[in-house]
Amino acid sequence: MLTADGATDCLIIFTRYPTPGKTKTRLIPALGEAGAAALQRQMTEHTLGRAQVCQQQRSLAIEICFTGATQAAMTTWLGPQWAYQSQGTGSLGDRLEQAFHRAEKVGYSRTVVIGIDCPALEAAHLNQAFEQLGDRDVVLGPAADGGYYLIGLKRPVAALFQSIAWGTETVLNQTVAAAEAAALSIAYLEVLKDVDYPRDLAVWEAVRDAC
Repeated sequence: MLTADGATDCLIIFTRYPTPGKTKTRLIPALGEAGAAALQRQMTEHTLGRAQVCQQQRSLAIEICFTGATQAAMTTWLGPQWAYQSQGTGSLGDRLEQAFHRAEKVGYSRTVVIGIDCPALEAAHLNQAFEQLGDRDVVLGPAADGGYYLIGLKRPVAALFQSIAWGTETVLNQTVAAAEAAALSIAYLEVLKDVDYPRDLAVWEAVRDAC
């Protein structure tokens, strides 16, 4: 769980414990249950590595917001140096809103939330997101499939997480519409590709092979 540590910025990473048959299920036809779980593990570790680079460049607290396991299992996997928090229950919107509220309660002035499905996400994108929150209310990292791979806020805004058709190609447009209706200023990062389906595996392979 997040604690006050002198940092002004907070990065929250949403992920799932890599249990075969329980994660990356849309990739099971191509990879099998064990292969899909291995990809979940690899992409989580890859994303956390990018977060570590960002942490070396700015005052940044990192929380791993997990599901599918106990905190003890997560700590055994990724190490004791991170703050861990269960995602809790409810829709993705409910869980995102709760994450922003936790960060606000601790006292962070800028909070960014990401998943682990976008392997091209770099520390530079994270730094850009925090910088853009200096004079914008919301920052969004659009995904090529119509969702977003990153959302950043200076304060929780419930309207951004309600009545959103999660998992569809309308997520980004609905979120933008909600932000505009609330008179919030928006900044955008570049469009990146998620890895959700077998056809997307080449995106991961290209990033993996370049490392």
